[in-house]
Amino acid sequence: MPNLNRVTEKLFQSPSKYIQGPSVIHHAPKYLSSFGAAPLLLSDDLVYQIAGKELKTALEIANFKVTRGIFGGEASKDEITRLGALSKEKSVDFIIALGGGKTIDSAKAIADDLGLEVAVLPTTASTDAPCSALSVLYRPNGEFENYRFYSNNPSVVLVDTSIIVQAPARFLASGIGDALATNLEAKAARNSPNSGGGLPTEIASAIGAKCEEILFKYGRQAVEANKAKAVTPAFEAVVEANTLLSGLGFESGGNAVAHAIHNGLTAINNRVLHAKMHGEKVAFGVVCQLILDGAPTSEMDRYISLMVSVGLPTTLTDLGIENATDEELRLVAALACAPNETIWNMDRVITEDIVFNAIRGADIVGKDYKVRNGL
Repeated sequence: MPNLNRVTEKLFQSPSKYIQGPSVIHHAPKYLSSFGAAPLLLSDDLVYQIAGKELKTALEIANFKVTRGIFGGEASKDEITRLGALSKEKSVDFIIALGGGKTIDSAKAIADDLGLEVAVLPTTASTDAPCSALSVLYRPNGEFENYRFYSNNPSVVLVDTSIIVQAPARFLASGIGDALATNLEAKAARNSPNSGGGLPTEIASAIGAKCEEILFKYGRQAVEANKAKAVTPAFEAVVEANTLLSGLGFESGGNAVAHAIHNGLTAINNRVLHAKMHGEKVAFGVVCQLILDGAPTSEMDRYISLMVSVGLPTTLTDLGIENATDEELRLVAALACAPNETIWNMDRVITEDIVFNAIRGADIVGKDYKVRNGL
């Protein structure tokens, strides 16, 4: 149950700087120069071709000595150890994360292990990882392992929207799924300590509410702009909501059911499910959150309507596990209820059986919405 240690202090945390706009990658040397002159540039091969070469050139023109670290694809302890050893060998003095959530989470862990600062340059707006002082770590097979918390947030977050708009619109939609959980989970966790160990502040609540407002106002419009590779005001607003507002909102507001369900889903051995993005699985967790919140049908429809409009999953069929057995879904429920999971931030009775029924209930309401709307 919430706040067993009777915490009374409120706490808000954030990165030192957040910069967003088209072509900001060209100004990276200005924002990174105070951290050192010999960074590890961490990215996978695809991202390196898209944006890494350009960033490396900009840094080397400004006399940075750049070591390239090739990210293997999974934010696992083995990968973090391997890249940490490379960083030591090359005597790097800060870490640059260029890529998606798992690249970013790995970079944060490497920086923490080495006592270095980390700069985050996301190439998608698919998660709220860039701003937070935590990493989600996985086993090499992709199964959730644990959260890792840090004493400091990233030193700077540079968001180049001219790069982000080149990513498939599915990435932005996934970020919307992740960000939609922010306000709902923060409200459910309002009496529990947040990621920093303090109670949520009023500003954290306001950020969560603003994040949700932007998603409902501009979400579909932004995804359509992304499909056309157009950096519009709606696109910029949703990138900010997915990255900054959701990042600050979840970390200082708190998580609850939606992310616990996501973590549980990673244990089902299903190829289609494993191919789903973080925010896509969280989106189904949002429906589970609404079930446990006792949301009326009108409220449920409001969220499902937005999710369906941007292509997010709202049923087990959408996740590719329409044939999941009760045993598999009870495993999801059991993992969602693991000790120290965020589901225990809920200010209500939680059991594995209650969560199993919430998963079944979420699938039912998602199907019902589609039947009623001829989808």
